[in-house]
Amino acid sequence: MDPRSTVDDSVVMGFGVVIEEDVLIGPNVSIGHNVVIHRGVRIGPGCRIGSNTVLGRTAPADGGTPRELPPLVVAPNVTIGSLCVIYRGALINQLVQIGDLVSVREDVTIGEMTVICRGVTIENKVTIGRKVKIEAEAYVTALSNIGDHCFIAPEVTFTNDNLLGETRDRSRSSGGPTLLRGARIGGNATLLPGVQIGEDALVGAGSVVTRDVPAGVIVAGVPARLLRPVPTEQLLMRRKMYDQ
Repeated sequence: MDPRSTVDDSVVMGFGVVIEEDVLIGPNVSIGHNVVIHRGVRIGPGCRIGSNTVLGRTAPADGGTPRELPPLVVAPNVTIGSLCVIYRGALINQLVQIGDLVSVREDVTIGEMTVICRGVTIENKVTIGRKVKIEAEAYVTALSNIGDHCFIAPEVTFTNDNLLGETRDRSRSSGGPTLLRGARIGGNATLLPGVQIGEDALVGAGSVVTRDVPAGVIVAGVPARLLRPVPTEQLLMRRKMYDQ
């Protein structure tokens, strides 16, 4: 541990933990074996960090000198699984649960009480609301926005580039999907760049969403087409998990 870091006396650490300079770790934190905590990371009280995880990794340069990012901030009572990589410049709010093998890039905010399951990839410049659940192996591309209380099933794919590669006009067509409050996405669905999924809308499993989805409807198919309204009992205001 670098002497320029501050670690509360109550912190429990496994074997082979590396803590670089200017790290702050609050009380009652548990850190597994072989964890690497890079400079500047802030970890709040009551967090749990699994073995072989890397916190505060610096983002790779994108064709130039890497820009200086703010520290990774992990708020109180966050659980992070094993073999995760979370980059400098991310903000993980309180009571978030992150499963094993998760990657979270820079410029990402994850709202409180959200659950990120095993093997999820969250690219840079993504905002995720509170009480969201993202199931195993989902891919959230850069420049996406996910509202509160959304549900994303396993192996859902977000996309953000209509031109599919490094072209001169790529920036004009880039941008990830936006999910508004309470939207639900079924397993293995694909969302094309820039689509908006309305509040309480539901996308069926295996669908390819090529255009915006209105609030409160079910769509499915390739391409996804309107089927019917979401049943009243499934609307966010009627779900047991719902609160303000």
